[in-house]
Amino acid sequence: MTGRRDPSHRAVPTADAGAAQGGVRLLLRAEGAALLLFAVLAYAHLAPGQWGRFAALLLLPDLAMLGYLAGPAIGARAYNAAHSVVGPVLLAAAGFALPAQAAMLWPLSAIWLAHIGLDRLLGYGLKYTRGFGHTHLGRLGPRDPW
Repeated sequence: MTGRRDPSHRAVPTADAGAAQGGVRLLLRAEGAALLLFAVLAYAHLAPGQWGRFAALLLLPDLAMLGYLAGPAIGARAYNAAHSVVGPVLLAAAGFALPAQAAMLWPLSAIWLAHIGLDRLLGYGLKYTRGFGHTHLGRLGPRDPW
């Protein structure tokens, strides 16, 4: 269990238990910026001039938030499945396994990675089941310092 310690040295959970803080949090957000930059450059190379498709699909992973209509646990699972780099990397790998489909799969993977990078840069981390605002990058909301 993470959190602060009371005088008896027992762990007391805090609202930000399990969330990155300080320099680690800034580093994770910088990773998001780097992922966004890489994905946009990759997309520019893979699908030059097709920015309308990029814009149309950039927010598609956020449809996973509809899982929250079924409750915070299902919502967190759906959101995390759509916002983990595992999915777009597997999609890109499928492009290697299916070369005839690579021209379609790789740009889609780049768009998906760009979305994840943008979310991480903005502080929208992977979700805990306590609710949408509880992320691995810290608590979302007005008290978010950046």
